[in-house]
Amino acid sequence: MGTRDARRLGVVRAAEDGRISNREGAAAVGLSVRQFRRLRKQVRQAGPKGVVHGNRGRPSPRRLSQRVRDRVVALLTGEVKLNDHHLAELLAEDDQEPIEVSPASVRRIRQSLKLAPKRRRRPPAHRRRRNRKARRGELVLIDGSPFQWFDAEGPRWSLMGAIDDATSEILHLALRPTEDLHGYVELLRGVVTAHGVPVCLYGDRSGILVRNDRHWSLDEELRGAQDPTQFGRMLVELATGFIPARSPQAKGRIERLWATLQDRLVAELRLRGITTLEATQTYLPRFIATHNRRRAVAPADTRSAFRAAPRDLERILACVYDRVVARDNTATIPGRWVQVPPGPQGRSWHKARVQVRELLDGRLLVLHPRHGVIAEQPAPQGAFTFESRAAERSKRTRARNGLPGSPQKPERAPAGPRTPPVGDGIGSPTHIRRPAEEHPWHARFSPQAPPNRFRGGRT
Repeated sequence: MGTRDARRLGVVRAAEDGRISNREGAAAVGLSVRQFRRLRKQVRQAGPKGVVHGNRGRPSPRRLSQRVRDRVVALLTGEVKLNDHHLAELLAEDDQEPIEVSPASVRRIRQSLKLAPKRRRRPPAHRRRRNRKARRGELVLIDGSPFQWFDAEGPRWSLMGAIDDATSEILHLALRPTEDLHGYVELLRGVVTAHGVPVCLYGDRSGILVRNDRHWSLDEELRGAQDPTQFGRMLVELATGFIPARSPQAKGRIERLWATLQDRLVAELRLRGITTLEATQTYLPRFIATHNRRRAVAPADTRSAFRAAPRDLERILACVYDRVVARDNTATIPGRWVQVPPGPQGRSWHKARVQVRELLDGRLLVLHPRHGVIAEQPAPQGAFTFESRAAERSKRTRARNGLPGSPQKPERAPAGPRTPPVGDGIGSPTHIRRPAEEHPWHARFSPQAPPNRFRGGRT
């Protein structure tokens, strides 16, 4: 019996003893006179238990059945850790036996089992809100997140993602071993192919996306602007802007997306037993569709800002190098070269200024300003990683000069005792090519001798 019921029992007994009237008793306990009379009757029949509600101690008809509770407990105590909302949504979308249960019920069951939540709730920090863009495609946030996505014991992979600012819907996801140029170009191609060309991208200040060096060439100084990176040049040809963020909080929507994916995507991959890259890439479209259906919001303006993809999209998504054709009619980039066939009427392309484009699939195209594509080379065999050849050359230069940030040179074996060279074999210090006997070096100097008297022999 609670405090309220004990107070009502004292008032009912006072009315039974005749010390107060029914009207005074009803006003004291906050009931009508009719309800107070019924309460007096229940006390006369059942004693002090009459003031207690009849449903006290009975199970609620809306309580979860034991079968549902066992299902929730099995998921809470399983190997895969799930948060309360995620567990409730998985039960509701079960293909075999969907179960409707609220996250609050899951939380009460978890607390009764004395299980800690998956993620600790932190007090919200004070930040200034940035309003969403009005239309889809006005601003697309891109980023990468290294994590052990599909294999808890394997290496960390980088998940490249793009999210729309107006609707918070995932536009595309791509898995890469590292956060590299290949991943960002694949991400851009997936967004443009599926949705269209966005107005502006919002990302971090990675050297793949923006120039962070202080080097200015003479042409850049005369022009007043640095040349963009290969990815930045692609955005220029697509007429898409780029905003570099100054902090992770500035692109908070995609940062919160990584927290969601590291929680939900990883848990669903574990539940389905997906541990390979191919299976994960097959499951990603289904996960994206489910996520967008649950969490995407309606834009303020229903008109889309995405533009149609250009016809030459593959040629735009390429690394571009300005070259001069060599005497043997070849155009080279670091690590590769392409043979240029004869031009009109069998003409040579020597000294012609051309543009070499390395496509995302590994093909090489040689473009002339007036004649278009004059040479093409198929993709190399095996796996191909799209990378700026200028970056490769910079790495080799830094490694050769021993600058910071360059790959470490292999350590040389300690030198042994120095021994004098033996023989005149090739490569030995004594392998010196001696001049012929009739060479002027063997003749004595004479001031009366005519100049260039030696016209034969070899050196």
